Amino acid sequence: MGHRLEPLLKEIRALETLVSDKIHDATEAMPFHFENGKPVFGLDTRRHHRTLIKRTWKFLREAPLLAILTTPVIYSLLIPISLLDLLVCVFQWICFPIYCIPVVRRADYVVLDRHRLAYLNVIERINCVYCGYANGVLAFAREVASRTEQYWCPIKHARRVNDSHDRQSWFCEYGDGDTFRREYETLRQQFDDVKAVSDNSPADATRDQE
Repeated sequence: MGHRLEPLLKEIRALETLVSDKIHDATEAMPFHFENGKPVFGLDTRRHHRTLIKRTWKFLREAPLLAILTTPVIYSLLIPISLLDLLVCVFQWICFPIYCIPVVRRADYVVLDRHRLAYLNVIERINCVYCGYANGVLAFAREVASRTEQYWCPIKHARRVNDSHDRQSWFCEYGDGDTFRREYETLRQQFDDVKAVSDNSPADATRDQE
């Protein structure tokens, strides 16, 4: 059961927080600050960045032909990803309040800011926006799905699942019907860890999503 793994889960989350803090510390060392939620570099830095731009024609000339030819395939996924984004948002807006599940903040997962870097050309900026959006939506959808799974089917799989979400550690063991019936209602409402994180996270109304 999940309570047996609680100390390990707390240690994992502490390590994840430590890694995040280290990454943030490295970011803070960079010469930019935030204004209205947007990263802003100094004038000298912006001028230097502009000297690093690889012109679009040169970028295309040096790109492998097969990489260019596969571009329509990559960007064709924008349609289903955008649809997934919309449907997941609608789903949790409608269902999570009914299920009493904490709503997932989309802005914590879909972050679009790399296109403002002055050393990127037009194509690189578009690619960065697309990558940030696609990966953010998939991470957002995964979190919504994990909370939904905990509510409706908090049972572990019989087979090992690669990269399973950590909420599964609280699920009932496969085949343990007695525990499932006894703890089902408790398990499907066990979101104290998410509520704690939400309570400690200030509202980021200025976070940019352009």
